[in-house]
Amino acid sequence: MQETRLDTARIRSARRVIDPMFLDTPLYRCEALEPHLGCAVSVKLETANPVRSFKARGTEVVASRLADDGSSAVVCASAGNLGQALAWSGRGRELDVTVVASRFAARVKLDRIRALDARLELVDGDHEMARERAATIARREGIRLVEDSLDIETCEGAATIGLELADAAPSFDAVLIALGGGALATGVGHVVKALAPGVEVICVQPLGAPAMTHSWRQRRVVTTDSTDTIADGVAGRFPVPAVLDDLLLVADDAVLVQEASIIAGMRMLLDHAGLVVEPSAALGVAAILEDRDRFAGRHVVTIVCGSNVDMDAFHRWVAAPGQGT
Repeated sequence: MQETRLDTARIRSARRVIDPMFLDTPLYRCEALEPHLGCAVSVKLETANPVRSFKARGTEVVASRLADDGSSAVVCASAGNLGQALAWSGRGRELDVTVVASRFAARVKLDRIRALDARLELVDGDHEMARERAATIARREGIRLVEDSLDIETCEGAATIGLELADAAPSFDAVLIALGGGALATGVGHVVKALAPGVEVICVQPLGAPAMTHSWRQRRVVTTDSTDTIADGVAGRFPVPAVLDDLLLVADDAVLVQEASIIAGMRMLLDHAGLVVEPSAALGVAAILEDRDRFAGRHVVTIVCGSNVDMDAFHRWVAAPGQGT
């Protein structure tokens, strides 16, 4: 493999500082989904933990290193899941955590950040405005700014999922990964390509938030003026060049899916797997729905990456008639 920022030895070491409750998450064949998708499907369930997403794998690494260095405070921008994870990891290591988020972020995520004793600051804009404000706070207070996907700890923490998947290969031949900033995709993709190179790494992004997919396809950073998707966890507009460089080395494909397919995927995961998931976690199923022929007869793993979803919105989406594929 060509040079990337990620290192497999460091990823193995990361497992030693991540709380075991976030490791070795369930990976199982979900046969109830298969008649509806036309392929064998396994689920890697990253939601059965205190923050209900994979993000704590990365924040555990960040917080552990900060505590070892004697740091007392940290700040991040978040659509919700990173903020919860950093708050949880920081609280356990006596770090003062500040999270900056859009006031339009999912209420359930904001409430949980507050409940985890973090200081929450809201901005009247999108996630990119929150990133700018978090950077300002970090400079003003002289504290660590955690930038999801850019900070290697977030990628290598997420990459420990790849170690667990590689242990199960070659029982599957493709892994579908939600693509936002790129920490999950580059981390898991790096390990899978290093340890199970025959497995196809396919990244999935909403059509309404396509910046990283367009960047991957054009092999250069492509930004967008806005996003329009219910999958708030992956709705970035400004890809990080270093993260794109890593993604170009590990992703076999990047695809875009429609909102109706995301909703259909959420409904399928509820009806046939008993899982309540946020829209980002249904991207893998949405990709299968939109290209059944591609996956027919194959064994696919989809990473269910988060379940922090506003339940009123969830019920509206899954109950809406005429949606989906």
